[in-house]
Amino acid sequence: MTTSSSPRTRTMPTVEHKLNISEEEIPEQILRLAQEQGESSSTEAAVIEQFRSYILERNECQPHRSDDKYLKKFLRARYWKIENSYRLLCSYYKFREHNKSYYEKVRPLDLRHVGESDILSVTPYRDQHGHRILIYRFGLWRPNRVIVDDIFRATIVLQELGSLEPISQIVGGVGIFDLKDLGLEHIFHLSPSVAQKMIALLVTSMPIRTSALHIVNQNWVFNAAFKIFKPFLNAAMREKLFIHGSDMSSLHKHIDPEHLPKRYGGLHEDYSYTLWLDMLKEQCPTNGVQKDMEQLGFIFD
Repeated sequence: MTTSSSPRTRTMPTVEHKLNISEEEIPEQILRLAQEQGESSSTEAAVIEQFRSYILERNECQPHRSDDKYLKKFLRARYWKIENSYRLLCSYYKFREHNKSYYEKVRPLDLRHVGESDILSVTPYRDQHGHRILIYRFGLWRPNRVIVDDIFRATIVLQELGSLEPISQIVGGVGIFDLKDLGLEHIFHLSPSVAQKMIALLVTSMPIRTSALHIVNQNWVFNAAFKIFKPFLNAAMREKLFIHGSDMSSLHKHIDPEHLPKRYGGLHEDYSYTLWLDMLKEQCPTNGVQKDMEQLGFIFD
């Protein structure tokens, strides 16, 4: 789509906004990681069938699909542990039930104003571990122009799309919260309810793991914001939370600069959320993704 030159005089390859939805696109090193996580071609069909039976027996939630492909992403998200995968499945459907307005009759292509504000984006490339990077720049958020519910809707679209990618199902994703210029007007809108929903999306209720959350460029306002979020972070998630300030070399210990935007000491340009919406419009009607999204309640006509 575009090319960018690095400060190290390297030329970055063309970056394309494209979903990797085929199992055949999984690199060998990611396949090895999947095996380490409990995935096995010899037992996969049997485990999925056990999971399907477990869902029917417990009957605490009723997924809208129960085909192998759909159930597999929940198993991958919880390392093929049936009980943990079931808890995730029910948590996902509980979140959907409690937040119907984030799915039902939502038109993803109408969320362009969120992308144009540059509040959030996800990289079209992956880091050295195969993660896509979800980036929030809350200091750019103008609550009088973009309501918080639209930020959630835009996030969910990205999460649902990511959960369709086998590579992302296996490795999960990482998040960067850039808090430069975060102000009191933002804190006013970050209620405990909003914090709980954000944690649900990034940690507990979506069939794609968040492997790490990185906080950068925080200021004194962060302390107030963190007090709101902290009660919803379990011990495991706190171990995945890294606070870097303005020290990008600290961030680079986790994500190689080759896989970061220039604003974080990396090599890439910034890529707008709107480019993913363009991808949805141009590519997804023909590859089955749009059908998957429509089954969740999204509208594309």
